[in-house]
Amino acid sequence: MAGLKDLFDLDYFFELTPDLLCIAGYDGYFRKINPSVSKTLEYTNEELMSRLISSFVHEDDRAITAKTRNEIIIRDNQPLLNFENRYITKSGKIVWLAWTSTPIESEQLVFAIAKNITPRKKLKEQQRIAGILTNSDLQKRTIHAETEYSEADQAWLSEFELLVRQYAGGFGLNLNMLSNQLAISERQLFRRVKAIMGITPNQYIRVIRLQLAREAIKSGKFRTVAEISYAVGFETPGYFSKIFKEIYDVDVKELL
Repeated sequence: MAGLKDLFDLDYFFELTPDLLCIAGYDGYFRKINPSVSKTLEYTNEELMSRLISSFVHEDDRAITAKTRNEIIIRDNQPLLNFENRYITKSGKIVWLAWTSTPIESEQLVFAIAKNITPRKKLKEQQRIAGILTNSDLQKRTIHAETEYSEADQAWLSEFELLVRQYAGGFGLNLNMLSNQLAISERQLFRRVKAIMGITPNQYIRVIRLQLAREAIKSGKFRTVAEISYAVGFETPGYFSKIFKEIYDVDVKELL
């Protein structure tokens, strides 16, 4: 009975854990996946099992992923720890995953677990942008540090970002509106953003708008700098072009 209970507990864990758990064959196909894999990548189990795993990997990460996969196979049961790569979801979003994998040569299988580190990667990129915008040595040093954010802080910043994205196209976006939506005072809003990100709420809004602009360009729906500028809430296309160049080291016109 104890053995059956242990098996049930493992199956229960496999189904409910938020981490991505999978068993992959040496042939490059998934053999078994838990619900978190399909939920994160937005594909059905059938879609995920019928295609090479590499087809879901971001194009820029396929070569290093293939190289690492081959190294795992010849490691003679030695685990791989914290390998990071990007996947593309069915809706086109980028998801960062950190993998720990163990090959079982006798079975021609790889057992793997991945954590979704997209929020941490996004915050690190936002810190990089903030450091350039504020021209702050402290912020620039933070870029190179592995800053750890609590789950509560990440959840709160995600809510803040969601609101900014929702209202970014309107020039009426302000701290009073955001504080009301978040059910806190403007002073509390200022203190919390400053404590987590090291910048003011208005600076953080600018960071989010710049990321929105990058996404808008990739969508191919906009044809002019002015269109993108207004769509993400910058009132002056010239100013938008200037800071976009500072952040991404490319003229926005070259991307249109």
